[in-house]
Amino acid sequence: MDVLSDAVAAMRTGRPHSSRNDMYGPWGMRFEASAGAGFHVLLRGSAWLVPAESEPVELGPGDVVFLASGCGHGVASGLDVPMREVRLKDDGTWPELPPDPVGSGPPTTVMLCGAYHLDRSRAHPLLTELPEVVHLPARVGTHRSLRAAVELLGEELAEPRPGSDTIVTSLLDTLLLYILRAWWQGEARTDGHPTGWAAALADPAVTAALHAIHEDPSRPWTVEELGARGGLSRAAFARRFTALVGAPPLTYLTWWRMTTAGRLLREADAPLRQIAQRSGYTSEFAFAKAFKREFGVAPGQYRRRAS
Repeated sequence: MDVLSDAVAAMRTGRPHSSRNDMYGPWGMRFEASAGAGFHVLLRGSAWLVPAESEPVELGPGDVVFLASGCGHGVASGLDVPMREVRLKDDGTWPELPPDPVGSGPPTTVMLCGAYHLDRSRAHPLLTELPEVVHLPARVGTHRSLRAAVELLGEELAEPRPGSDTIVTSLLDTLLLYILRAWWQGEARTDGHPTGWAAALADPAVTAALHAIHEDPSRPWTVEELGARGGLSRAAFARRFTALVGAPPLTYLTWWRMTTAGRLLREADAPLRQIAQRSGYTSEFAFAKAFKREFGVAPGQYRRRAS
């Protein structure tokens, strides 16, 4: 898998959920903070996003907003409109939003709302550097794949048909990746130049090394081998990788191996010996020692806690 797909897969837990909401007249909703990440897509009308700790954002048709940290926020037709509280259900999902009193005409605002469950204990730095609010304004000719996913999701939620449950879940997974891709390819820039992980993903040599690590984390990579993937000498590659990723190549490799091991322990029933091998360790003892140093508990205890 590529770096972005792996980063999302390492954090995702449970099934995402969403709803399509028709709003009439003045309306406002306030969402409490959550452990996951949420999004809003404005299909029709206008609205204001009011984050708990930052400035309000005006939204127009086609705008996409992603709240990576699950911060508390409000969404309303105007800044002076009272907001009703929307609280999570016991299973961690948002309730279906009851419509405001229906007027005589079509809804003034149509909006998609949804959320993803995330495990932040091993958050990939690619995701932790996201701002509190990712706002992707609708622009003609931009983010076409994202717009197509939004349109398909809106249709399935408006008229559920046989297979819609699976289709909606798949579209939500796709939507998340398109949102993140759109941000790093277009918005994560300063003076027109990519910054942070956007710069790392735009660098051919670093990208080649990251792809190699994520493609085969069990391989005993050396800095020289990873540098050769991008056509750089050992020293030049190490400097560039550390500057853009924020950690030396082998430090990142170890971190990703342990992150992969943690996910396998949570999600798979494979014996520790197999997980150790898939994480790059020929000795189960060496793997257990490295895992405890990273997580503070032995692999078996970690698996029991997760279950």
